[in-house]
Amino acid sequence: MRVMTEESFGPVVGIMPVDGDDHAVALMNDSVFGLTASIWTADVDAALAVVDRVETGTWYLNSCDYLDPALAWTGVKHSGRGVSLTTLGFLSVTRPKSFHLRLAP
Repeated sequence: MRVMTEESFGPVVGIMPVDGDDHAVALMNDSVFGLTASIWTADVDAALAVVDRVETGTWYLNSCDYLDPALAWTGVKHSGRGVSLTTLGFLSVTRPKSFHLRLAP
């Protein structure tokens, strides 16, 4: 289904059964986008075992809608168009400049 592979910015959720973690990761990575992923489970260790295999810039555990200004908001694949929030976001759109001043005597 298109809803499972396209990047949606509305109140949409795609839910489908999987045969196990490997199948779930394969389906989650079967997209040209990778902004966020959400893993819902009571088993934190199981989520942590899967999360590094999911191709996404941000992931949530038992949540899907919280932005923390202390954490970078970024994506990968066709969602990887920069970084916002945190100092990483600020640094990605700014350039440092040095000033060397000598006052006249």
